[in-house]
Amino acid sequence: MLRIPEIKLDIDEDIEQIPKKISEKLGIEELKIISYYVYKESIDARKGHIHFVYTVDVEIEDEETILNHGHSMKITKSPDETYRYVEQGSRPIEGRPVIVGFGPSGMFSALILAEMGYKPLVIERGKAVEERAKDVELFWDQGTLNTDSNVQFGEGGAGTFSDGKLTTRIKDTVRCRKVLNELISAGAPQNILYKQKPHVGTDILQEVVKNIRKKIIELGGEIRFNCKMTDILIQDDQIKAIEINQNEEIITNSVILGLGHSARDTFEMLYNKGTKMEQKAFSMGVRIEHPQELIDKTQYKKHTGHPRLGAADYKLVHHCKNDRGAYTFCMCPGGVVVASASESEGVVTNGMSYFKRDGDNANSALLVDIRPNDFGSEHPLAGIDFQRVWEKKAWQLAGMCYKAPVQKLGDFIKGTPSKEEGEVKPTYRPGVFWTDISNCLPNYVVDSLKEAIPEMAKKLRGFDTEDAVLTAVETRSSSPVRILRDDTSQSNVEGLFPVGEGSGYAGGIISSAVDGIKAAEAVASLFKI
Repeated sequence: MLRIPEIKLDIDEDIEQIPKKISEKLGIEELKIISYYVYKESIDARKGHIHFVYTVDVEIEDEETILNHGHSMKITKSPDETYRYVEQGSRPIEGRPVIVGFGPSGMFSALILAEMGYKPLVIERGKAVEERAKDVELFWDQGTLNTDSNVQFGEGGAGTFSDGKLTTRIKDTVRCRKVLNELISAGAPQNILYKQKPHVGTDILQEVVKNIRKKIIELGGEIRFNCKMTDILIQDDQIKAIEINQNEEIITNSVILGLGHSARDTFEMLYNKGTKMEQKAFSMGVRIEHPQELIDKTQYKKHTGHPRLGAADYKLVHHCKNDRGAYTFCMCPGGVVVASASESEGVVTNGMSYFKRDGDNANSALLVDIRPNDFGSEHPLAGIDFQRVWEKKAWQLAGMCYKAPVQKLGDFIKGTPSKEEGEVKPTYRPGVFWTDISNCLPNYVVDSLKEAIPEMAKKLRGFDTEDAVLTAVETRSSSPVRILRDDTSQSNVEGLFPVGEGSGYAGGIISSAVDGIKAAEAVASLFKI
């Protein structure tokens, strides 16, 4: 097949017009097109007019002739992006590989190993997604927190209750497409393969992770929910066994640590057992909510409401005078702000959208760089203590009941506490408390946000609307810890493979899943069944 870029369609031209556009571009009859599929779709909104730009893979008669004369059109052969399993190693595996955590990295580690016949065992401290969803709803409705089954812990990881974004900056095309194809097989929409900014939505993701679980089990894997790794047995710097729930020992010489960024007690246990770690920078700030209609009109102008566009998004960055970066992150069009605590007496926010993205509000994290020298200690886990301080302050500020402190943007800029909502209604459950959110943020974060917001409004008109809602505090943008690993993907403890976002090596569903695949490959390359 040939890969042909820059096939353009006007916003009102149907996607079925692509064969016609291909024939016009190549100067051939449509009948000579044997087959095609869309490899990538992007939107060009420059100069006030919107059109779609496609890269397509095409099978046609006499491809070599087109290839030889298509250099000016950047036509190339379609690369082989088939995923291939690694060859097994020679060392005997003791027991079976164990995967700790069933978020994206653990899930795809388990899937690859199961497909290769290793029959992995997955342990997950939280619950299966069906029961987990009930615990999350109870927390959002009544403020009753289950510290082992919540937005952070349980089947699918933190990404299950998110917008389900599948964008990534990594260039590992083969493994990325393996992940996307598996998600599609499990129920995700086909268009995630080619959309410029693919997303699934929390409603579809819950079904997808359940179906991947079923596939792993059908292939001989085992998944145990409500199981927390409480200890590890190390002998001669090698992993020999793990303990779960303080009462069961599992013999194994291969453990993949797919920990989420909120597995704080597990980080502490691993540190105390001699696993080498280091501090890692992260970001913190607030969630900002606007009317979705405002964002649509700003981004799409006269095309607002067009059925092919959906809810608009944005991405903004500002470098502050104090040398900190401020930026928007994990923007959720038509979404809601959600309570995401995993520990008692702390408030944590995040954003979430359903597949249709049809809510009244747009929300995004609005974050500022936090660096290890802000932590106040050189201890590898000091970043966790730093996060806890501000989560506890937010909890206290909002009445010690898991409501979130909120403030209108105009009042925040002026330094005046808010007393009631304006045009924008907060979406956070189990409720909000109007106040001055500066009291639960470091001064340098407050200063950075006050500088950044007006500058961001120069790029996105209306971003600084006075009734926009700021909800505090967002601290779990990424892990403040990195578990060190070598070029074989192992930590200083042989047989211990730290992976994913929690271990400090990924940021998002796709990159975490790819890191999990690499960990599975590392295990398979060392051990034979």
